[in-house]
Amino acid sequence: MKDELLDLYREAGRIARRVLSAGEGMVRPGAGVLETVEAVEAMVLSAGAGLAFPLNCSFNEAAAHDTASEGDERVFSTGDLVKLDLGVHLDGYVADTAVTIDLGDHGELVQASRAALDAAIALARPGITTGELGGAIQAAIEFHGYRPVANLTGHGLDRYLLHGPPGVPNIGHPGGMPLQEGQVVAIEPFASTGSGLVSEAARVEIFGQIAVRPTRLPSARRLLDLVRERHGMPFSRRWLDLPKRDVALANLVKQGIVRTYPVLHDVPGSFVSQAEHTLVILEDGCLVTTA
Repeated sequence: MKDELLDLYREAGRIARRVLSAGEGMVRPGAGVLETVEAVEAMVLSAGAGLAFPLNCSFNEAAAHDTASEGDERVFSTGDLVKLDLGVHLDGYVADTAVTIDLGDHGELVQASRAALDAAIALARPGITTGELGGAIQAAIEFHGYRPVANLTGHGLDRYLLHGPPGVPNIGHPGGMPLQEGQVVAIEPFASTGSGLVSEAARVEIFGQIAVRPTRLPSARRLLDLVRERHGMPFSRRWLDLPKRDVALANLVKQGIVRTYPVLHDVPGSFVSQAEHTLVILEDGCLVTTA
């Protein structure tokens, strides 16, 4: 990897680490979800970086893809288990990192995902396979008495690309893709007290453009003008100050130009923890940009 690209990844990681740490301190009983999410996102922009995706703020059995909605009246409560997942980019080069904040009595569950992340990072180097990384993640989570979420994975990162190869599973399997020097990978173990499988909820606040095609609806054309500079990276409904916004979104989803990111959740009453860092694979190991 060229030095100038490595510098961008390093700086994006530094910003993400600082902002996520500040956001972690804002999550406390009685604090508003919307105010917290907007404050964290504003810190990224104030640092001269961009948001690779809306700040994910997922509660309890929800593992991913929740964020504040416009006018969101939710507050954090005692007993909640809150995941903050932050993506920061500089010129499209991304740092993706997440933390779980325990407002209840879920310390062991939080430790399970952290230990799994540490175990995977300790192995990350050229030649190690994604199946081996998944095995280390699974073993660490199960050692703590929980289930890894089998249908969520870590992922490769590239310029403006958030979910590329290689996928890094949360469970072990034979084979898999060997890591290569120069790859950038986000590893994100999820540990659950529930089934270990997530499904899509009805709630959708995050979207992403996946195709470039003409559309006849004027409000849909205006919406695409607003998100074009994101190069396909996800955006939030609340970011769009646009008349007939929801009509435009529905139209673009129906045409296959924009996709939805429904909230992903385990069974009701369960709790899911998450930990995530971004790694650059080096000749003799890895550089964790977000630690």
